[in-house]
Amino acid sequence: MSKEDELRDVLDKTAKEISRTQTNPRTWLAWLVYLLERLEKEAANQNPDKTPFSEMLSALLDVIRNRQKTGGW
Repeated sequence: MSKEDELRDVLDKTAKEISRTQTNPRTWLAWLVYLLERLEKEAANQNPDKTPFSEMLSALLDVIRNRQKTGGW
């Protein structure tokens, strides 16, 4: 199993656990923000230049907008 497959498995299990314990999708926002905060911290530990993380957030915004327009990821 590749590292990507392992990470996908961890994320799948985490998503299931969050949805099981908090059934209202609106409450998931706090967990998404928490994850982004942790990822930002990890990115800063690896490279103090925040540009790559900011670019990722911009790309995420584009993906979310596309999701809202098309209904698909």
